Amino acid sequence: MIQGLQKLTLLDYPGKVACTVFTAGCNFRCPFCHNASLVTHIQDGREITQEEVFAFLKKRRGILDGVCVTGGEPLLHKDIEELLREIKELGFSVKLDTNGSFPDRLKGLVEEGLVDYIAMDIKNAKENYGRTIEIEDYDVSDVARSVQYLLEGNVPYELRTTVVREFHQRADLEAIGRWIEGAEHYYLQQFVDSGDLIQPGLRGYDRDIMEQALGTVKKYVKAAELRGL
Repeated sequence: MIQGLQKLTLLDYPGKVACTVFTAGCNFRCPFCHNASLVTHIQDGREITQEEVFAFLKKRRGILDGVCVTGGEPLLHKDIEELLREIKELGFSVKLDTNGSFPDRLKGLVEEGLVDYIAMDIKNAKENYGRTIEIEDYDVSDVARSVQYLLEGNVPYELRTTVVREFHQRADLEAIGRWIEGAEHYYLQQFVDSGDLIQPGLRGYDRDIMEQALGTVKKYVKAAELRGL
């Protein structure tokens, strides 16, 4: 189910002029999700047909380089392979955003050549994952498998954490750094209230604290950077 189409982005796909396709539905309930309406209001008549999406893409061949597929969680959808295959057949590169909870599907898409770049969210340190995604006693093993698959260099990727004052402390970021040590690209993203949150009233850290957080992570991930400042 597609519920959004951003016709141009210069930021979401590194090095590419792209558009973004938003799929509805997610298996997580992160309070700070900035696309909450895609998670909690998936049956409100906003659906965009694949025919509409592909009609747009056909007109943009030679103008756009790539397509970002995000959500929600795109890998929830059983027909995601079909969507990505048709995008690739039109000649576009594909960037997939995922929470990493479907490692087998992720691996399958990469092995089929349907994904060129993956951006995966690291929600928190393993011991605080359930609290952060609002699923008590969540088994983080699937997420860990996805992280390990990306760290092995099977596809270009980035890992990223949205840093929220109510959920992330220095110890959490240190634990994440140890978990993803040596990652190719890792971004600490400053939380900004989009106005479309599951839980309003959350806060981000200021630049000074984010710089300190970056220093903590860089002990393990030399390529770590700040984003959103």
